[in-house]
Amino acid sequence: MRHSPEPAVVTWAPGRVNLIGEHTDYSGGLVLPVAIQLGITLEVLAGAEEITLTSSVFESAESFAADGSGPAVRGWARYAQAVAAELALVGRPPVGLTGSLSSDLPAESGLSSSAALEVAVALALCAVAGFELEPLQLALACQRAELRAVGVPCGILDQAACLLGRDGAAILLDCGTLEHRLIPVPAGAGLLIADSGIDRSLEHTAYAERRAQLEHALRLVGAARSTEVGLSALRGLDDVSCRRLRHVVTENERVRQFAAALEHDDLAAAGRLLGESHASLRDDYEVSIPELDLLVELAQAAGAYGARLLGAGFGGSVLVLTDADRTDEVAGTVAAEYRRQTGRGGRAHAVHPSSGAVVR
Repeated sequence: MRHSPEPAVVTWAPGRVNLIGEHTDYSGGLVLPVAIQLGITLEVLAGAEEITLTSSVFESAESFAADGSGPAVRGWARYAQAVAAELALVGRPPVGLTGSLSSDLPAESGLSSSAALEVAVALALCAVAGFELEPLQLALACQRAELRAVGVPCGILDQAACLLGRDGAAILLDCGTLEHRLIPVPAGAGLLIADSGIDRSLEHTAYAERRAQLEHALRLVGAARSTEVGLSALRGLDDVSCRRLRHVVTENERVRQFAAALEHDDLAAAGRLLGESHASLRDDYEVSIPELDLLVELAQAAGAYGARLLGAGFGGSVLVLTDADRTDEVAGTVAAEYRRQTGRGGRAHAVHPSSGAVVR
């Protein structure tokens, strides 16, 4: 009987849940993410002249040059190729690998599966080449890779959370200065992800349009970062600019208040802030859809402290905050009622703050 050889390198990178601070990262604002226990694993079977990756999720394999050059590949592998190209630009030697990807992280659900893929591949490429980058420098390279791969001008939130995550803690991150500190998440806090069943991919949404609108509003008030702006600056702006900027200004303040609520174990206050965040994302930033609004309403009706859309919006999931000992009850109630009303989706599962990406 033949046995498969032990992998030379194994990397694991988690998904993330941003507790609060949505659409603030790309304006240099504040975010409060946690890495979660679900993620993507890459087993490197051997070194090679080029990069060859197989995916058990997509049941496919792709190959490309070790420095990411050459014809662009398609689908999930374009993220990996873009990572190789960005790492080459910062000095990684062109060492290839043969590896296999597996995942228990749902794709297109707002849990940042693309960032997890980027980070898992980046760590493996650095490991086989004996090349090192500081975590935030690696996060920045992966952020640039996402833009290269699919043209989405994302902020640093997803990749930073994936690399900086710690068990039992959220990361209060200033996306302008990259200053960050850990915020303990109370043991009694239960975090649920409720899936709408509406898949979304940022490259096929109005994500880039929203970013452009926000950047236009910041130029109108003469600010480089959203943390430099107060509500008084909104006077005189056109309606769209006012609403886009009002969301990020108020969301930055909600991040501060939410972090304080966690530090004081005040889940009721944290839940109210989630509700305010969702309303702002729905009305001022206009990134919600009826299915996400319904999930938020069902969570509140089930007795959760609060809920809001998760990730960039336009589909995906909502985050629900409840008591840890009620997660199963709330998840079951929300999932069943959502399926009854819509006939789709409704999956709900608990997540918890996890450690960040690792080389095993």
